[in-house]
Amino acid sequence: MNRLFLKLYVILQDLKDREEGQDLVEYALVIALVSFGAIAGMKVLASGIQSSYNSISTTFKANV
Repeated sequence: MNRLFLKLYVILQDLKDREEGQDLVEYALVIALVSFGAIAGMKVLASGIQSSYNSISTTFKANV
C-alpha cells in the first residue's frame, strides 16, 4: 500500500514539473489578447466607416 502511494506521488510530481502545457496556455493568452485588440479596433473602424458613408450620403443628397 505504501509503495502504491509512493508511485502515485512520483507520478504527480512528474506531472507538476512538466512545462509542456505552459506553452499552450501562453499561446491561448496571446490569441485572446490579439482577438481582444482586433475586436476593439474593428469597433473604432466601423464607426469611422459609418461616419464616412453618412458624409457621402449627405453629399449625394445635397447635390442631386
